[in-house]
Amino acid sequence: MAVDERARTVTVTPGRAAQELELARDEFRLAVQLGLVRTVPAGEGGRRRVERRELDRLRAAPDFPAGLRERVHAVGTAEAAALLEITPERFTRLARTGHVSPVRFSLNRYRAVVWTYLAEEVAAFGLTCPALLTGRLPGELRERLAAHEDLRPRNWRARRLGVLLRATDDPWAQAAAIASMLDPVQVSEVVDDPYERAHLDRLRPPAPPGMPVHAAGRDIAERLTRADGPDEILWHRLSLALALDEARTEQPAPYPGGAGSSGAAGERPGAGTPVPVLRQPAPTVAPALPQPPVLAVPSRPPAVPMALGPRPAQAPAPAGWPTAIDRPPSRPAARLRLLDRLRRRRAADGGRAGGRKRPVSWP
Repeated sequence: MAVDERARTVTVTPGRAAQELELARDEFRLAVQLGLVRTVPAGEGGRRRVERRELDRLRAAPDFPAGLRERVHAVGTAEAAALLEITPERFTRLARTGHVSPVRFSLNRYRAVVWTYLAEEVAAFGLTCPALLTGRLPGELRERLAAHEDLRPRNWRARRLGVLLRATDDPWAQAAAIASMLDPVQVSEVVDDPYERAHLDRLRPPAPPGMPVHAAGRDIAERLTRADGPDEILWHRLSLALALDEARTEQPAPYPGGAGSSGAAGERPGAGTPVPVLRQPAPTVAPALPQPPVLAVPSRPPAVPMALGPRPAQAPAPAGWPTAIDRPPSRPAARLRLLDRLRRRRAADGGRAGGRKRPVSWP
């Protein structure tokens, strides 16, 4: 246990909280994602803890612990079909048309997507729509199934985005949560400032629990976490643009050198300072050299003496002609100066080589 000196509140680790709530690890994680168990950030390590008074509130419920365990009970397709007393094939059709939203997904050993649903939501669907459990499906649903429509990934993304948006009040973190639903190309088209894109990437929420480790399975899982339909992509792009406007109004994104320069932190370097306009000097035209006089060529050239002596002084170059002093520096010298500036900048930043810590602790 730990005590928060600011709020004088006792907090416990997630593992200890799961034990006191009599939940398994996956059940506790699902309870946090659904908002059934409220957590608070603890330090800068990205971990979250549970307050003691939150545990007392949950344990004081009259149906504890059975009620909390039922609300986080997740079932697969076969168990959900058994709850509704229908075939698994019929339940899959109803889930593909969006009547039941999955709460989690995983990949089996054959790299097939396995969706998981809340048993409480499955039972509520059976009570509200009993006509869809028997007989032939309506024609509209049959047409959507014939067109290979599958709303399970989209409904799962919508649920996950809602969880991420409720987990923080920071407008930049909320914009990063929306950006995580889009492809990087889509994000770059909405956010044209590279510094703002880098800030959103630092605040990007972690991958959902249970992401595969192998590359092949991870590619499949990452495709499920991003919007794929044209209307869904457009919706997230508009949401990201609105979230960026709100975040910029509250606080601009940090720029390199903003904290250590004379300007305010978080502003673009040199913001508010008039930029001098550099005028390119007019090109200097070299004066025309006088033409040598035309001399008559004798029939026999005179003999040239071979006496050695000091070389005659070279005439100065006309104005505008390049001289040895005007020669640009060599590339190795410029490269050494660039490396020296980079080393001084890294030393000024405290020698941080691993980047910044994640400022937002996602659930």
